[in-house]
Amino acid sequence: MAVESKVMSIGVVCELTGLTERKIRYYEQRKLIFPDRTKGGNRRYSFQDVEKLMDIHQKMQEGFNTVELRESPRSHRRRCTPIYP
Repeated sequence: MAVESKVMSIGVVCELTGLTERKIRYYEQRKLIFPDRTKGGNRRYSFQDVEKLMDIHQKMQEGFNTVELRESPRSHRRRCTPIYP
């Protein structure tokens, strides 16, 4: 499985998703999204992260809460580490 590069800044992600920086940071605080950090502490996102953010936002609009989203099996899929090379 290829690892997708995390190269986008939070500003670029805001432009792509229409979400505010505050909303994206809130989703991170609620452990729904896991951006990488540069040595300087800046967040970096992949296209997969962008898709996940849009999915999270859509589900929140549908009435799900962050606990429900965090506990759903699909939300944990990305955090799993393969056991084979």
